[in-house]
Amino acid sequence: MKYKYILYISLLGLLFACEPELDDFEPSQGNADFSVYVALGNSLTAGYADGSLYRSSQLNSFPSILAEQFKKAGGGDFVQPLMDGEYGIMPGKLKLDYKTDCTDETSVGPVPDNGTLDAIAPLGYTVNNLGVPGAKSFHLLAQGYGDFAGIQLGTANPYYARFASSSISTVVGDAITQQPTFYTLWVGNNDVLGYAAGGGTGDTITGEATFTFMMNTIVQSLNATGAKGVIAGLPDMLKSPYFAFMDTQVPFNGLVLTRQGQVDSLNFAYAQLGITFDLGQNPFIVEDAVTHFPRQMKESDIFLLTLPTDSLKCYYMGSAIPIPHKYILDETEANNVNTFIGIYNNVIQGLAAQYDLAYIDMFDMMSDLENGITNDGITITDEFVTGNAFSLDGIHLTPIGYAHVANMFIEGINNKYNSNLPKVSFAQYPSVILP
Repeated sequence: MKYKYILYISLLGLLFACEPELDDFEPSQGNADFSVYVALGNSLTAGYADGSLYRSSQLNSFPSILAEQFKKAGGGDFVQPLMDGEYGIMPGKLKLDYKTDCTDETSVGPVPDNGTLDAIAPLGYTVNNLGVPGAKSFHLLAQGYGDFAGIQLGTANPYYARFASSSISTVVGDAITQQPTFYTLWVGNNDVLGYAAGGGTGDTITGEATFTFMMNTIVQSLNATGAKGVIAGLPDMLKSPYFAFMDTQVPFNGLVLTRQGQVDSLNFAYAQLGITFDLGQNPFIVEDAVTHFPRQMKESDIFLLTLPTDSLKCYYMGSAIPIPHKYILDETEANNVNTFIGIYNNVIQGLAAQYDLAYIDMFDMMSDLENGITNDGITITDEFVTGNAFSLDGIHLTPIGYAHVANMFIEGINNKYNSNLPKVSFAQYPSVILP
């Protein structure tokens, strides 16, 4: 069976982008002071995209975009821990290109973008963008998280080690030493994302008590400096392409049996488990998350973007070979993810109220993207690749996507602090790069 998952690339949004039409007004800082701005968070703050953190993605990070707007209202310089090249320090960067599958069908999709990686070495200067890919809430307070000696042991983060002030420094401590006047904090996604992205395997969700304590400590520490700030909640991540795209391409009952011999062989193989097959469409066989025994896939199960479709087409995965659970998020696991996103967002919103901070509701961003968000004639959506909001890893954003996030922050800052910061135009930022 040939699965219709070819990505049809639309050029319309790129070819007919309108010129910016921004309101003509005088920027002002209002009750905020943007002279020393620090950004704390994870990969979404760092500017991660396409499965990597690389120089041009960092230049289009939402804090970098914000800092440029802050400069129009008294903001100072904003230094980032920039990479030298376009591949980052870790393998995994993706690009959009033509690829041929095991059935000789050619399509356009993400493929590895191989190149020379940057060396993992200390930068030797202080940075304002303290976004650390992979960081969970408690990592921002962890001593040794930037210790080079701990990278090989798995106790330190190579991204933080590049700019950590010492082997025992913390991300929050490095922010405080800069005596910031304003900060953004967007963290918590990784506290649940690792669990979700691995199909409920290989990672755990940070507990409510731990998350609450860590977030309160972070915000309390930052506010003790006298800085004003803005804190953002978590998006509805299961609506991102990493979790939503493959289900539109490969149905749960996409195992199509056309010969009675196939049916008989599978019925014999799975007889002891009570699994039966018929001619035509059948649910795929998957590994159960709890028992690890084979079972038939349910409609409520979610295929992840990492699903190896060639193995389904040509190498009997999903029939004779159960699909490993790391490629699936089942209903219980999806409910766990949504439950903790709700818990985390309640904690974050409560801290914003307690410490008188601006709060950015990121959860509804996915619903807005479903309907399309238009800025200066350019519309972005949640569609994988063609929607131009999400990068090729299906989780992180494109420069236009980060521009939209920056505009959400600007709106929240203006409303909270009576500032008058102009929003940015999507036309200034690139989208998915075509092959």
